[in-house]
Parts: sequence; C-alpha cells; structure tokens
Amino acid sequence: MANIEESKKIAGVQHVFLTPFGDERGRFVETFRRDWFPDRHWDRLQANVSYSVPGVLRGLHYHLRQIDYWFVAKGSVRVGLCDLRRSSTTRLETETFEMSHKNSTGLFIPVGVAHGFMTLEEVVLTYLVDNYYDGTDENGVVWNDPDIGMNWGTTSPQLSPRDAANRMLREIPGEEIPE
Repeated sequence: MANIEESKKIAGVQHVFLTPFGDERGRFVETFRRDWFPDRHWDRLQANVSYSVPGVLRGLHYHLRQIDYWFVAKGSVRVGLCDLRRSSTTRLETETFEMSHKNSTGLFIPVGVAHGFMTLEEVVLTYLVDNYYDGTDENGVVWNDPDIGMNWGTTSPQLSPRDAANRMLREIPGEEIPE
C-alpha cells in the first residue's frame, strides 16, 4: 500500500510513502502500481535504473512529453525540482528534499517539472517513465542557474558532459519551455 501526498510547493508532484515489510532476512517494498495514479496512462511504460557514486549531480532535466516516477533502491539523494510550466500556478517554485532507501518513498514528477538529484552516497535509483526513450525530449537547465536558486549543498558536483552543457533558463527558447 501507499499513501500519496501532493507536494505543498509544486502542483502535480506527488510524494508516495510506501509500506515496507521486513524481518531478520531483509525487507520487501511494493514500489509502484498503475492504479495509484488513475488519471495517468501508462501504456508505454519503460523501466530504468541509474547507478551513481557519491558526489554526482544528475540534472536538471525536464521533458515535454514524459513523466517520471522515482524510487531510491540503495543509498540517499538530495532531490531538486523546479516547475518550468508556463501555465502552472506554481511556475518557478522549487523544492528540495532527501530520498533514501531507508525512508521507502516514491516520487511522481509530471511533464514540465525540471528534476535532478545529488548523490549523498553510492546510489541505485530506479525510475519508470510513461514513454519510451526519445532523445528529442531530453531537455536540461544548468544545475546552478541563479534564476532558479536550487540549494544542492555543493558547489562542485561531478557532472556528465551533457549536464555541464545545460543552458540557463533565460537562454532556452520559448518553444522549448513546457506549456
């Protein structure tokens, strides 16, 4: 079972509090059910996993045609979110918080919300998306954009070349910003 709560800061973001079952052998956690999100169509579901060493920052990424659902299977991360949707009542609101395998939470990220994570230790993060990989829907904003002001708790994370090349939000053309 899961208890799902809407973010208090960003419209459409949902924090999913999962129920782990454990004993001396370990634990079991049901991490996702389609029917937890009845207003979503999960017809083209794809599952992915990201392995990261400590000090890695992945993001900020956003999509125009894809939602994400995250679960931290091992380790802990600092999550950063920013609502980029032009028509949203929470446009440019940000949210940062920690997720870990110890707190058994999932995270539903709607289309148009920029998302990233900073690894606090070695991490295995699983994520489901509602569309198959499409490179034309891989967008990004620089992790330390001063107009967003995300507090990652670091000034020198380990970045991929792609993330290091992300643009400032003010440099992104209007047609590349989510509606």
